Amino acid sequence: MGMMSVRNIPEEVHNALKARAKRHNRSAEAEVRAILEEVTRPETRLHMGDALADVSRQAGLTNEDVTVLEQVHDKTPAEPLRFE
Repeated sequence: MGMMSVRNIPEEVHNALKARAKRHNRSAEAEVRAILEEVTRPETRLHMGDALADVSRQAGLTNEDVTVLEQVHDKTPAEPLRFE
């Protein structure tokens, strides 16, 4: 797990952070971790699998269509690129 130090935090920001941590019944350090996680991993982020499933539904694809596509899919490995 990574570690980080943040220096030169303005006093009013530091005090607000401690007050917020107290409201959430956790340490200032735990509050910072929660804030960072919330900002970098929002619940509203796009999940690629869900997006692809939505596109398939909108296009009207069925399980039978997917089965047919899998049957005709060329499974031959691609030739590697040559940079000559």
